[in-house]
Amino acid sequence: MKMLTCALSCAVVLLAPARSWAEISAVLAMEPTARKMGFILSRATTEAQLGKLLGQAVKVVTSDDLTDVMRATRSGGFDVFIAPAQVAASALAHGYELVGSTDPNEQYVMVGRAALASAADARLGRIYLPQQDSIYTYMARGMLTANGLSLRDLRSVQYARYPGAGLTAVSLNLSDVTVVRRQDWETWQSENPQAGRVLASSGSVPGGLSVALKKDLPADVRAKLTKWFSAPPGDCGLKPVAHQAALTQYQAVAQLGTFTPTQLPGATVVTAAEVDQLLAKGAIVVDTRNEREYESKHIPGALFIPYHENSLKDVVYEVSADDFSGVARLDANKPTIFHCNGPECWKSYKASRAALAKGFTKVYWFRGGLPAWEAAGFPTEGKVQVAKR
Repeated sequence: MKMLTCALSCAVVLLAPARSWAEISAVLAMEPTARKMGFILSRATTEAQLGKLLGQAVKVVTSDDLTDVMRATRSGGFDVFIAPAQVAASALAHGYELVGSTDPNEQYVMVGRAALASAADARLGRIYLPQQDSIYTYMARGMLTANGLSLRDLRSVQYARYPGAGLTAVSLNLSDVTVVRRQDWETWQSENPQAGRVLASSGSVPGGLSVALKKDLPADVRAKLTKWFSAPPGDCGLKPVAHQAALTQYQAVAQLGTFTPTQLPGATVVTAAEVDQLLAKGAIVVDTRNEREYESKHIPGALFIPYHENSLKDVVYEVSADDFSGVARLDANKPTIFHCNGPECWKSYKASRAALAKGFTKVYWFRGGLPAWEAAGFPTEGKVQVAKR
């Protein structure tokens, strides 16, 4: 009987139809600012070339509605994304694999009026940006967050199509800040030397268009597409995908605006080594994560005082929506270190702010949290043990 059951099961597997692709779908997504690229790229030629390559129907669409394209990355709306870095970054988190990018890495800068000394001075100001899912807006959110600000801290956010116009708006005092590629700023600044200044800079961002393929496409199809994109025919207008940025760079783009700031006024941001030194001098370390995480493993001697978070992960959040009543258990006069699960975890940031609001005089924020503690080789205790240094 067991042999018969096995035979029947195997037969079902063998007879089950494999998923078929009657048509391969691709989207050429462009920043609305990339007018020159839009004139060069040929949707029809790309579609014909890919159809010939794969020997089957291929449908290529173009779009500069990045909000709509971003939704498609989450729903698996296309088999192939040919798009800016932030779109590719979203696709990579939703079942796609990277082929590469057409251009070297780029950097973006936040430019402000000459009267502004830092990004923090943009609070209650006006910012000029392209559409909300533009790479420029991603960069703006990241640079604001790194400086303890949110788009909500600004008096107005004007969304338009062309970043170059943002520089003009800043120079004419029609806007306080804008975000542009560094090379565009340098060109513009050479012609308008006193019109503005750089207030903040981004990290390295994959340049041009990136290509991402759905992972469950047949292996031979993915191989053919990967080879084709490395040297596409010139008549389609697409540059070769000749650059391979690190996946961590795409992850960084995807996380812009969701990571905690890099500083916290009133508190001292500390590293794992500095936490170790503070503990040796009698400081208290507070673990603000949930009970399951704490019981699994934590810094030796850490107090478990969870921060119950219901507010937005943003520097502008509704304090009353959260619960950190456990702060009452702590002595406001003792050096106190707050931590959680790393830069993307907001609990310790908010807990540190809560302590400052309660009058704590020596607040230390361990932004790197437990991941940084373990990466530095320090021991943990709990149900999961890590070897000591």
